[in-house]
Amino acid sequence: VVVAIDFGTTFSGYAFSFVRDPENILMMRKWEGGDPGVINQKTPTIILLEPHGKFHSFGFTARDAYNDLDPKDAASWLYFDKFKMVLHHQSELTKDTMIAASNGMMFPALNIFAYALKFLKDHALQELSDQSGFEIVNEDIRWVITVPAIWKAPAKQFMRQAAYSASLVSSDSPDKLLIALEPEAASIYCRKLKMHQLIPEYPIQRPLQSPKHARPEQIDTSDACNIDAGKYNMQHIDHNFCERTRYMVVDCGGGTVDITVHELNLDGKLVELHKATGGPYGAVGVDIEFEKLLCCIFGKEFIINYKQRYPVGWVNLMANFESRKRSANPTKPSSSNISLPFSFIDYHKKHRGRQVESMVKKHGDKDVRWSAQGMLRLSPEAMKLLFIPTIDKIKQAIGDVINHPNARRLKYMFLVGGFAESPIVQHEIRKEFDSNKKHIVKVLIPQAVSLAILKGAVMYGLDPTVVNVRRSRLTYGIGVLNRFDTEKHPQSKLVTRDDKEWCTDVFEKFVVTDEPVALGDVVLKSYTPAVSGQNKSIINIYCSEDENVQFITDIGVMKCGTLTLDLSENDIDVLPYRREIQILMCFGDTEIKVSAQDISTGQVVRSTIDFLNK
Repeated sequence: VVVAIDFGTTFSGYAFSFVRDPENILMMRKWEGGDPGVINQKTPTIILLEPHGKFHSFGFTARDAYNDLDPKDAASWLYFDKFKMVLHHQSELTKDTMIAASNGMMFPALNIFAYALKFLKDHALQELSDQSGFEIVNEDIRWVITVPAIWKAPAKQFMRQAAYSASLVSSDSPDKLLIALEPEAASIYCRKLKMHQLIPEYPIQRPLQSPKHARPEQIDTSDACNIDAGKYNMQHIDHNFCERTRYMVVDCGGGTVDITVHELNLDGKLVELHKATGGPYGAVGVDIEFEKLLCCIFGKEFIINYKQRYPVGWVNLMANFESRKRSANPTKPSSSNISLPFSFIDYHKKHRGRQVESMVKKHGDKDVRWSAQGMLRLSPEAMKLLFIPTIDKIKQAIGDVINHPNARRLKYMFLVGGFAESPIVQHEIRKEFDSNKKHIVKVLIPQAVSLAILKGAVMYGLDPTVVNVRRSRLTYGIGVLNRFDTEKHPQSKLVTRDDKEWCTDVFEKFVVTDEPVALGDVVLKSYTPAVSGQNKSIINIYCSEDENVQFITDIGVMKCGTLTLDLSENDIDVLPYRREIQILMCFGDTEIKVSAQDISTGQVVRSTIDFLNK
């Protein structure tokens, strides 16, 4: 069985497929809680811990339980929401990184992620056993966890470490867990889409017919990437499909936006043409703009104090806004009414001595009013303005990729991810890149836009070789000594060892930024331990966005990990004086992997790369 977990910033879920029936991908749809009458294919990425740090609940259950707590009790409970972004923003990520709960209390990030993964693991095992009719155990499963492609190696290793802590797999059998890149997973799913699985650009007009005389509707099962880029009206199909089709995938999630460019190869495999790019331009950006609006109306100091004193009220307020944010539509003229909690209205009157309504009027914006029903009323234009700063960043990121030489001859853009469900996002992206006035690339949006990553991750788990060429996001290398060359080395780097002149701090590159690396390709390096007979060799690994980096002291170079070689198991007495260790590093997978061999004995040397203890 392959089980894929989409661990999102705002929502999480899982899907699975039995290896004997790989075409049938099953979604989890029975989450407890949620809105009545709605089939929830994902649950909020929310964790609630008891005051002493014991796990209480996850998802809708956590949200509802927190809302039901007495305000005095809630102050001591630990509520975590949208905590995944810590891994993106934390520049010095380690196993000891802490994150803040809604009440300001700090808790180990690794424990929080492990709690979430353990909950999803237990839920999946129970669901699999219920559906199959016999008990499914953890050893029967290959797990796949999705992560943003723009994450750096430490964040990916952090997720793997959390999976070990949650007992998804053992650290002794790491191959049973795959890390899938979110836009890559979406691309794997999108390449097989049919026309009827896309959201049409305009609603399809169908005449009213008597059921007696109605004809069965023909389902268009043509490949989505077959369509004529200029005639997307669900009728015209370009049948001269070339396997070398190039397309972009824009994954708009809750926290980040990931962009990748793929080419469908002749053998059905995918080749990455442009390194994964993007940034923190997800749906959370709209929440930030809404909070800024509240600060403008009611004062920044009041909002900060309210969040600290009434964390449950703040959660309720943002949940109310979330439902309006998801339903906002540029084609519908109705305004959005956002309910403010009683604690907000009451605290404002006591703290500021004025009614909430008077502050809204004083703000003086005709598009932001206080409704007769006692709600904050945003016009469609006001709601759209909350989206624009984030959407502008997404447009800029897409434009930068389209203008890159590696992305020439692009035909299609697939828009996926939870944030891409927003009609405002869909409308603005289509207007910018695929309108009558400005046709740059054909924008295609799957029907199950928020589930594309999850389904693609299952496909990736069934065939991890489907993407056989990737582009390196960074330049990776180590610091070495080279023979000093007066013509190219600065005098400040000159050191003398054994009467020989050397250049220190030289950045020896393994792979450079945007370099294509095929699956299975390795970088081979040989090293000699500095001291004969040493039991352990530790080599620091550095990274930089600059492909022309020269020294590990250059601006922008970061120490990103350590390579540890365990040399203790060999019989030192029989080894030559100049001992050679050959290191093979693989950059063609979603994670950097390493193996090493002692050339003098032929034995494999235990080796690990640690990006979390730098």
